[in-house]
Amino acid sequence: MTRLPQHFFDALPALEAGWVWLVGGGPGDPGLITALGLKALADADVILHDALIDERLLALAPSAAERIFAGKRAGVKSCKQEEICEELIRQAKAGKRVLRLKGGDPFVFGRGGEEAQALARAGVPFRIVPGITAGIGGLAYAGIPVTHRDTNHAVTFITGHGSDGRLPQLDWGRVAKSASTLVFYMGRKFAGEIADVLIGGGRNASEPAAIVANAARPDQQVFITTLGGLAAAAEKSPALCIIVIGENVKLAGELNWLARLEK
Repeated sequence: MTRLPQHFFDALPALEAGWVWLVGGGPGDPGLITALGLKALADADVILHDALIDERLLALAPSAAERIFAGKRAGVKSCKQEEICEELIRQAKAGKRVLRLKGGDPFVFGRGGEEAQALARAGVPFRIVPGITAGIGGLAYAGIPVTHRDTNHAVTFITGHGSDGRLPQLDWGRVAKSASTLVFYMGRKFAGEIADVLIGGGRNASEPAAIVANAARPDQQVFITTLGGLAAAAEKSPALCIIVIGENVKLAGELNWLARLEK
């Protein structure tokens, strides 16, 4: 097997003492982390990681690195965002090399922007290392291109779960017309309501839809349905999922490469 030469990694920026790197770990498969993410794992003294980070990624860090759970899961007692920000600042100001390892991409519904703001206001130097977001990588693992020139020329990413635990207060009529493909994060709980407001906004109930649960993980499941059948499909799906609505869902039958590997 070809290995990347050491000088490749040596040429990458180093995670230095007193710095925080906000790193996206990708949607599930540990192989989807970036080279900069691997460099941060190798350099870190302290790792604050989300609940969804694969243990195989954490195992790549030095054995002496301190691992701090900083995950948040719906329905489970979780770390408060303020506490996470305070811990990042405290560790950095103690001279540690700090890695904040987040699932997906830090800036896509990941609250990385809030953490970066806290660091900036505290005078802590930081670097943002983007990751593959679940709304792109997770769909790819289900054989659903987020864009395809035969089906859609635009896509809208939407959170299906507001900070108050309810469906976000959006102009759903405009959302329904915003793009031919809609991708919802954290939307399982409100899948039925989402379908109702979109149909009320003019979307066709027979439009293709899919739920990709545990995306890019060994237990990934894909539920192909319609917008009108979204609520029923959500009842069968695990909580961790991405919802996609649009004609590009039809391509999954031809492009579901992962299912072919498993045969």
